Amino acid sequence: MDILGTVDPKNVHYIMSANFQNFQKGPKFKKIFDGLGDGIFNADFDLWKNQRKIAKTLITHHTFHNFLVKTSCDMVKNGLVPVLEFMAKEGIVFDLQDVFQRFTFDTTCILVTGFDPGSLSVDLNNIAFMKAMNDAGEVMVIRNLLPQCVWKLQKWLGIGPEKKLRDAREVIDRVIGKYISMKRDELRAKGEKMNEKEEEEGVDLLASYIANDDGEIKTGLMFDDKFLRDTILNFMIAGRDTTSSGLTWFIWLVVTHPEIEKKIREELKAIISLGEEGEKQRLFKGGELKNAIYLHAALCESLRLYPPFRFN
Repeated sequence: MDILGTVDPKNVHYIMSANFQNFQKGPKFKKIFDGLGDGIFNADFDLWKNQRKIAKTLITHHTFHNFLVKTSCDMVKNGLVPVLEFMAKEGIVFDLQDVFQRFTFDTTCILVTGFDPGSLSVDLNNIAFMKAMNDAGEVMVIRNLLPQCVWKLQKWLGIGPEKKLRDAREVIDRVIGKYISMKRDELRAKGEKMNEKEEEEGVDLLASYIANDDGEIKTGLMFDDKFLRDTILNFMIAGRDTTSSGLTWFIWLVVTHPEIEKKIREELKAIISLGEEGEKQRLFKGGELKNAIYLHAALCESLRLYPPFRFN
C-alpha cells in the first residue's frame, strides 16, 4: 500500500476541512468500519458536510457549553476525586490510565446522551457497554491489518475477532437503543419547551438532536433512531479515548518532571488565593483556569510530544 504523509498545517486544513470532498474515504474504509454506520467518521461528500454542519451548530451552542461545564465539574467532584481519594487512603496500586478512561467514558456518555453508564467507581467493575466499545474498536483495527477475504470469512463463519465484534455490536445497539427510547419518552413527557433550569444548566446532544426539527429541514438529514445511533456512537469514540490518553501522558510528564509540577502548583495556589483568603483544598470553578498560562503551556507541550491521534 502506498502512503503519502503530511505534517504541514496548511495541507492538513486543506485535506481535513477546506477541500475534504476531494479526499473521500471510499467504500473500502466504510466496509472495514461498518460498525460506525453512517456516522461522520464513515461519511463522505454531502453526508459528511451536513453532519458536520449540524454537529458544529449544536456543540457550539451555549446550552451545550453550559452542560459541558456542569457535567465536567460534577464528574470530577463526584466521580474522579472520590475514586482517587479511596485508592490513596487504602494504599491501592491502580492503573491511572484505566481510571481516566472510565472517567472520560462516563463524562462523554453523559454529554452525548444524558445518561451515566457508571463505569467509574471505587470497585472499578467491568461495564458491558464500555467493554463492548473497547472490543469493537479493537476488532475494527484488526480488520484494517488483515486481507479483506480473511476477516470476511471469519465474519461469515462467526468465529475469531469477528464473533467478538458481532457480540459487541449487539450490546452497543441495545444500550444506545435504550438511551434513545428513554430520551424520547423523557422529552415527550416534559414537552418541547426548555425551562429556565435547562437553559442555565444546558442539555445533552441527544436531546438537542431529537428536538432540532430545524436541523432536519436545513440539512436534509432524518433524525431517526438509526441516525441517532450512528451519531451517538461516533461522538462516543471521538470524545473518550483522546481525552483519557491526553490526561495520562500529561500526568506522567508532570510526575517525571518535578520542577514543572512545582511551577504548576505555584500558579494554581496563586489562583486560589485570589479568590479566597487562606489556602484550602477545593475544586476549581469553570473559568478560573483561563489565566493559568503555565498550566496551559504544559498541556500543549504534552499534546505536542504525545498526541492522542498521531495519524488521521
